[in-house]
Amino acid sequence: MRYSAALHLPAAILRVLSCAFLCLFAAILTSCSKRDAAPAAGAAAKPDGFVHVSVGSEPTDLDPHVVTSLSEARILPALFEALVNFDPDTLAPTPGLAERWEVADDGLTYTFHLRAAQWSNGEPITAQDIVDSWRRILTPSLGADYAYFFYLIRGAEDFHKGRTKDFSQVGLATPDARTLVVALTHPAPYFLQILLNSPWRPVNVRAIAKVGDAYARGTRWTRPENIVTSGPFRLREWTPHQHIRVEKSPTYWDAANVKLAGVAFYPTDSVDAEERAFRAGQLHATYSVSLSKLATYRRDQPASLRMDDYVNTFLFRLNTRKAPLDNPALRRALSLAIDRGIITEKILKGGQKPAASFTPPNIPGYTPPARPLRDLEAARRLLAEAGYPESKGLPPLEILYNNSEINRIVAEAIQEMWRRDLGVTATLVNQEYKVVFANRRTGNYQILLGDWVADYLDPTTFLDLWRSDSGNNHTGWGSADYDALMDRANRTADPARRTELLRQAEALMLDAAPIIPIYFNTHVYLLSPSVRGWKPSPMDHIDYRHVSLAP
Repeated sequence: MRYSAALHLPAAILRVLSCAFLCLFAAILTSCSKRDAAPAAGAAAKPDGFVHVSVGSEPTDLDPHVVTSLSEARILPALFEALVNFDPDTLAPTPGLAERWEVADDGLTYTFHLRAAQWSNGEPITAQDIVDSWRRILTPSLGADYAYFFYLIRGAEDFHKGRTKDFSQVGLATPDARTLVVALTHPAPYFLQILLNSPWRPVNVRAIAKVGDAYARGTRWTRPENIVTSGPFRLREWTPHQHIRVEKSPTYWDAANVKLAGVAFYPTDSVDAEERAFRAGQLHATYSVSLSKLATYRRDQPASLRMDDYVNTFLFRLNTRKAPLDNPALRRALSLAIDRGIITEKILKGGQKPAASFTPPNIPGYTPPARPLRDLEAARRLLAEAGYPESKGLPPLEILYNNSEINRIVAEAIQEMWRRDLGVTATLVNQEYKVVFANRRTGNYQILLGDWVADYLDPTTFLDLWRSDSGNNHTGWGSADYDALMDRANRTADPARRTELLRQAEALMLDAAPIIPIYFNTHVYLLSPSVRGWKPSPMDHIDYRHVSLAP
């Protein structure tokens, strides 16, 4: 359901912005609807060997090839095994479906030797299964947002874009049933890291085809009665807006070392609802924590409060296809009028940092281009250059965000900054995540609040988004010069020169302002001290094999 959620603070409070923020945060709503599906009473109190976890928004699907949200990324590693896993302490690559691998001296060829693993239906997992899976995500009819990930593979871009119908031209080979050879277009030292992400996790295309068209969205192959998986757990129940339950899989290659009986995942858009469930012993882990509760947990239950490092940027996407946001001067004016320090220090207060770049500063070996965090004088000048002096003639703007109370608070704060400092009117529109995602893909928005989490530790995980042909761009902005800089960086072996080209590309994009970076995030949430082995990576990957519950 789409509705306007523009809110106005009392006039007396508006005189002092910082007071407005403090009053606003003290008044976080505590309502819980049926859609805010906290677990049923006593769900986690029963010692059933399940860890009970909140995942934020309701998953749109459990198909690794079409999903893009963090809630789904929290679930899918339990169901689908990666070719390569990573040590949670060192981030060194460890065996997954591949028990070993070799990399050619030129960095262009990877040879993976698969272990004797099975799908959940008992079929062996073969190298051809992986090729078939990757062919599926590259098939244009699937419309996979992450298909561009696979352009790393020689010939994959030509196949995905229809320049060739011959998949044998793609750089994948299977010398035998348990050997996979991958030929890359250019050296990518992060290639093993990228395999950990959902789009690269193989699916059983034969099993999908038994349910419907394997190369179309919406096939009901991910329902419990149909799904075939490869991970440490298998899907037992999926009740939309209530829970997803996965149970230990007897066919998993490392089942002997899986400690949990299962994992129960709960979607909820209410941070207050999940905090109440955590306090009642119904959740072991929340997705986030209410801003109003941070001080209380810091003081009274510090062992339950987690503030993990996170390679994650919150941003506005701006729809550059339509007036008035087709005007780069207006876009830059809006960016420079945001007081990011207020948001991170007075509102969020969880270790977040103001963002003037899109790429976070904690990507090893990369320093983002410097840009001002705030400049009201320049913002007002740019607003006039855009044709809207003192915002005269500028129609109201619309900020779209999903059902997240933290997103609401951040959106309200920026709404007020623009009103107070530029005279710009913005209304707020709140929608369920599935609807927001659909509107993002179709360009049915003006300003969209969202975030991006690194898929691997390299600046390209952020900068590839803004290529003209990226499936996750969704702003309408594209630049041949930007694409050329990114291509040159890919072809450059010298690390220092490559970094400089990426910095030039990011600077070009920031000056064009199809996005507005807001803050670099941390992951602030609650975790029961009874949970052992919970070690998320900086990209928030959880390996559930290592998780257990204290006796």
